[in-house]
Amino acid sequence: MTVNDTVDALPDKTQAEAFYAKYEPMGILGRGMSSVVRKCINKLDNQSYAVKIIDLQKFTNPQDLECIQVAINAEVKALQLLNSHSNIITLQDIFHTPTYEFLVFDLATGGELFDMMTRYVTLSEKKARLVLLPINLLIMAQILEALTYMHDLNVVHRDLKPENVLLSDEMIVKISDFGFARILEEGETLTELCGTPAYLAPEMLHCNAGTNPMGYGIEIDLWACGVILYTLLVGRPPFWHRRQLVMLRAIMDGNYSLNTPEWTDVSDTAKDLVSKLLVVNPRERITAKMALRHPFFGSYIRKDLKPKKFKIAAIVVTAIHIFTNLLKAKYGPVPFSVIQQDPYGVRPIRKLIDSCAFNIYGHWVKRSNDQNRGALFENTLRAYEYQHDTEVFVN
Repeated sequence: MTVNDTVDALPDKTQAEAFYAKYEPMGILGRGMSSVVRKCINKLDNQSYAVKIIDLQKFTNPQDLECIQVAINAEVKALQLLNSHSNIITLQDIFHTPTYEFLVFDLATGGELFDMMTRYVTLSEKKARLVLLPINLLIMAQILEALTYMHDLNVVHRDLKPENVLLSDEMIVKISDFGFARILEEGETLTELCGTPAYLAPEMLHCNAGTNPMGYGIEIDLWACGVILYTLLVGRPPFWHRRQLVMLRAIMDGNYSLNTPEWTDVSDTAKDLVSKLLVVNPRERITAKMALRHPFFGSYIRKDLKPKKFKIAAIVVTAIHIFTNLLKAKYGPVPFSVIQQDPYGVRPIRKLIDSCAFNIYGHWVKRSNDQNRGALFENTLRAYEYQHDTEVFVN
């Protein structure tokens, strides 16, 4: 039996009678270090959900077990408080056993924002950007609406990134993975280092470096929004370096540029919003409410948006761009008469057609179990993973 076989094995029914009485576990959607995310079917209404099964037996060290239980309890508490918002993942059910935790969520059939960003590699192309701009508006506005709701309730997410932004087939955003979320008391600040390096806010890094004794608060989520928006607009993150310590220094200094060639066709309005989100001083950083009133969202009227049309339009523009590049570069010229007569007979064009058709009609197709969505729900002790690197950086 392999390691994956052991991790993926379903808990014995005698260990989770209450869960099995209500849900039928199905195929694997993703894996984490200590958990498996499966599709499951509610036996009462036949609706599909995602269940995150956390194996507590993996934590042999009592201190680690206590940490993961605290993290699970914090996640559940935050989600229960936020359960009524349409842009936040809904926690449907919880089942506790001595050896397993079962958290049942909405099933987001559209995948991660990260998947969309990597699929539309032509975001930096002028023609594609004109079509994708409404999608960027739609996605960012929904993220900011969710953050406005969260921050009004003093909830800070602390790990906002494209992998934790889920999408429905209709491009409805669902913020997920509240493993690092905290509900702050009035005036409370935090000091621990956690999250994902490229999205860490300067004030969090300064806390770890000992240069920010005041701590940090909800403002760190707006910094992460700035990183996401930057990446959506030009197709690459503002802070990246193969040496992580160099990247962390750039974040602490706010060392990014809006003047590189890929920004040439981006509007000044979009640049202005990015610059107001990526402000090193959290006191001067724009809030979620203020961001929603920014001119960048001037055309955002949610009830009039037709996100499915945006998705199809983006796929079409992307397909045209890829098609043109295929003909010009890799495969050489193809006579137009051949394309007119039998486009499906030309192999690269056939692959392109199949790919675009799946993107549009993918919700009718059974999705592969190899898709890794475990990171969307994973509860791990990630706070410790970056502690060592940052300590080296500080020293």
